[in-house]
Amino acid sequence: MFNYFCSVIVVTGALGFIGSALLGELSNLGYGNLVAVDDFSREEKWNNLETKDVKRIERSEFLEWLNQHASRIQFIFHIGARTKTNEFNWETLESLNINYTKSIWACCTEFSIPLIYASSAATYGDGSNGFDDAPELVNKLEPLNPYGKSKHIVDQWVLEQEKTPPFWAGFKFFNVFGPNEYHKGRMASVIFHAYHQIREFSGMKLFKSYREDYADGEQKRDFIYIKDVISVLLHFMHHRQDAGIYNLGTGNAHTFLDLANGVFHALDKNPSIEFIEMPEDIRGNYQYFTEANMTRIRQAGYTKDFWNFEDAIADYVKNYLLPNTYM
Repeated sequence: MFNYFCSVIVVTGALGFIGSALLGELSNLGYGNLVAVDDFSREEKWNNLETKDVKRIERSEFLEWLNQHASRIQFIFHIGARTKTNEFNWETLESLNINYTKSIWACCTEFSIPLIYASSAATYGDGSNGFDDAPELVNKLEPLNPYGKSKHIVDQWVLEQEKTPPFWAGFKFFNVFGPNEYHKGRMASVIFHAYHQIREFSGMKLFKSYREDYADGEQKRDFIYIKDVISVLLHFMHHRQDAGIYNLGTGNAHTFLDLANGVFHALDKNPSIEFIEMPEDIRGNYQYFTEANMTRIRQAGYTKDFWNFEDAIADYVKNYLLPNTYM
């Protein structure tokens, strides 16, 4: 039961992949008075909150609610955004990813509310400028798509602000996978798609490479399990030291062949892989390699080991996908 006389934790993007999993873990840890913010007309996501005891606030009403109840809020996780990398409506991205974030930042500054917000590894573009999250390098980055650009603009703006929340951190999420992503369609992780392809067809498809320096299936990404993402976010909520923008990957890139073989192994099946043409709308902006530099997050005090990649795939497949359960 929600109690306005107790402090609350707010999670925006609450119906989404990361936001709903974060709410689930907060609830498991005994945190009550959780506020879930999102566009609740999206029925395809409702399973993510079905078993969670939270107060729901519509995204369109949240800023007014925040101003009215700011004194009760102990922390805000601003995870919500338009996350489609093939979204080209700039007005939508500007409204949801840039201006909405700036408004939440302003409220957190005015009312002294600690804030964590979601950035993205998409800000790094093709990776030619590396994957180093040092603040002095931010202005050198060149995102490949409008989504990445919208996140990059927020990162640049945040670093220019003289007035800030009492604690804040932004996290550049790399390739996150795990429970609660079923609604993402084409934007769901390759692991999610691999599982369903293998279950249905006993084989799976990967994109061909269009660069001579990468063989088919040898494209590499820094894949990070959702449980590691949540662990990092909660660490920074608890310690509230060293404000800044951080990479949130593992620091170890794996090939898509590694990924595919991990899913086949988790399902006790022999690998059967076909390489297919990449859709033209993403071919020119495709990242062939990502690997987070994790030095600064370690210096900020996060010392836990990240999940082994194959073990994380097995946990996801066997404990969530096969039984069709959620975090």
